[in-house]
Amino acid sequence: MLANLATQLIVHESITTTEARARRLRPYVEKLITKGKRGDLHARRTVLKKVTDKFAVYRLFEVLAPQFEGRNGGYTRITKTMPRKGDNAPMAVISLVLEPVAKKEVVADAVETAKRAAAKAVKEPAGTAADEVAAKDDDA
Repeated sequence: MLANLATQLIVHESITTTEARARRLRPYVEKLITKGKRGDLHARRTVLKKVTDKFAVYRLFEVLAPQFEGRNGGYTRITKTMPRKGDNAPMAVISLVLEPVAKKEVVADAVETAKRAAAKAVKEPAGTAADEVAAKDDDA
């Protein structure tokens, strides 16, 4: 069952299943993606033991693995949805996270900018521009 779910997730990039199956599928698929990132023949044969669909293995190694190159884990996302109509089973959508990862330099620059802005806001005296705008609104 996990191999079939993994095959469908690799081919379609997102599937809807029960929450319990999605939780069981996540580590299974993440290990396959890690092997896909290695890209050598041994990794391909190891994945072929678990996922027997050749198109899914091709897609994993040639299409998806390069997209996960900068990511060190967390390749999947589970989103809870409405319960199933027939038996009220909790449902979830499990999908591959294909968004690019923010580079550490960009994140560090954004954090520094936020810290400088916060320090500047603390240093400004009580008669700031925000107080002046509020005073103008009261006059009007």
